[in-house]
Amino acid sequence: MKRFSIKLFGILTALYSLLALVMFVSNVGQGQSADPPKSSPTDPRRLVKPTVLIIDRAGKPIANSEALAAAATANSSLSSEFVWTFGGKEQHGWYLYTPLINRLLGVEDGPGSSAFALALARWQEVSGLKPTGVLDEDSLGAMILKWQDARIKNRDLALPEQLVTVSAAEFYDPDRLEELRQVEKTTYAAYKRMLAAAINDPTLHLAHNSDGTLATEERYLKIISAFRSREYQEKLRRQSPKAGRAGLAVNSPHFTGRALDLYVGGDPVETKDGNRAFQIQTPVYRWLVRNAERFGFRPYFYEPWHWEYLGEVPGANQPASGSPGIPDHPNSPR
Repeated sequence: MKRFSIKLFGILTALYSLLALVMFVSNVGQGQSADPPKSSPTDPRRLVKPTVLIIDRAGKPIANSEALAAAATANSSLSSEFVWTFGGKEQHGWYLYTPLINRLLGVEDGPGSSAFALALARWQEVSGLKPTGVLDEDSLGAMILKWQDARIKNRDLALPEQLVTVSAAEFYDPDRLEELRQVEKTTYAAYKRMLAAAINDPTLHLAHNSDGTLATEERYLKIISAFRSREYQEKLRRQSPKAGRAGLAVNSPHFTGRALDLYVGGDPVETKDGNRAFQIQTPVYRWLVRNAERFGFRPYFYEPWHWEYLGEVPGANQPASGSPGIPDHPNSPR
């Protein structure tokens, strides 16, 4: 009996050690450290405070001012320091997506403000998340899933009769080959309507011709890339072997002719943080964030230049909200 007890103790000890090892590997595999030090400024567990929204005696949610201030401080730090993974690449902070986040929350204030924290808490509550007012891993994952779910699902190759060849003058590169200047017809019509609205916005100062096309010297909002054949996409993948899952897709939405890369500033399609940080600040990009959905275009959040036509949606002027889910690897590429 004594030997049996010793053996059972040994088995239980081994199982406990194996479980601890599995949990450690699982945490590391998700791009998070196994046990972030408590002093780490980017540890959401340290920064997350009590819920911002509390229920008053009348049963209505009101703001907890102390938690609200703490959440604003946490967001200010996490916006640039929070470490996470997308498409197999380590990301630092979520500041690059602030315009899209603000649009989602229906707020214009920055991450370090109480207004941002309060709007986020309300969105979290509607989305089934704890209303901490802190944009932590769970909330960021829910936002990414929402953006990705709004993208083109059917990526079948467009048929020749579905495409229209666009003038070289409407492309960022006027020397682009004719077969690379094709756009799906309804997408092109929507793009022209959106372009007309942008041209009519005096704050953008877009140079244009009398026929509504952008002037030769104007680069903003010109098309960089539209329809791509499978052969051309594979050629791009061979030329950029390090593009990763967040970059060039095997099954690209560009196959449909309904995905447009538009010039929004900086290096046209460079994913380095510094370039994207510049792009998200341009008036043209911020205009697209506010207005593109009215014309049926949705963003690929990771690339400021990439917009996909899904058709005009009733009520698109309203900030989006809905039921979230947390993607393990939210990496639908372009």
